[in-house]
Amino acid sequence: MKTNSTPRRVVVGISGASGALLGVRLLQALRALPGVESHLVVSDAGWLTLRHEMEMDEAQVVALADVHYACRDVGAAIASGSFACHGMVVAPCSMRTLGAIAHGLSDNLLTRAADVTLKERRRLVLLAREAPLNLAHIRNMAAVTEMGGIVFPPVPAYYAKPTTMEDAAQHTVARVLGLLGLLPEQEEWRGLPASVPKTA
Repeated sequence: MKTNSTPRRVVVGISGASGALLGVRLLQALRALPGVESHLVVSDAGWLTLRHEMEMDEAQVVALADVHYACRDVGAAIASGSFACHGMVVAPCSMRTLGAIAHGLSDNLLTRAADVTLKERRRLVLLAREAPLNLAHIRNMAAVTEMGGIVFPPVPAYYAKPTTMEDAAQHTVARVLGLLGLLPEQEEWRGLPASVPKTA
């Protein structure tokens, strides 16, 4: 029997698109949330990007998660729908990973965990990272959306006036946590000040 002290598990996938910073900052944010447990799976290309963009080795990244799985370990716990999970985020999500999820390929643990998330009607958020988009990308995004997933390109929120890549990444991570229902105190946009009508 589950109790209220059972941690909310969030699966984090990091694939090979540019934007490894997003996955790292998401793991750090999840670690700071009480009662949340992160389960990490990184694709082979994801490790390459983490080393190149973040200059982090495998041990440093794995240390940020509560549990880590090898991407080829398709028999791991997160491959089963019986694994109680709050939701999953792929940050960043490559077009290859997006395509595999859109077509239900489940050809590695990352895409299998995403497939499980969809079939169990849990929240799946894909930080799809590519530009410009071709028609295959757009159709795959539509397919995932029709299955209940959320395609969330990490577009900078210029209204927040970010001055660094770090600012933009932190804002994106906060929005992702909001989509997962893990950040109830998220600051809301209150609109621009009302303009004063010009006088004649």
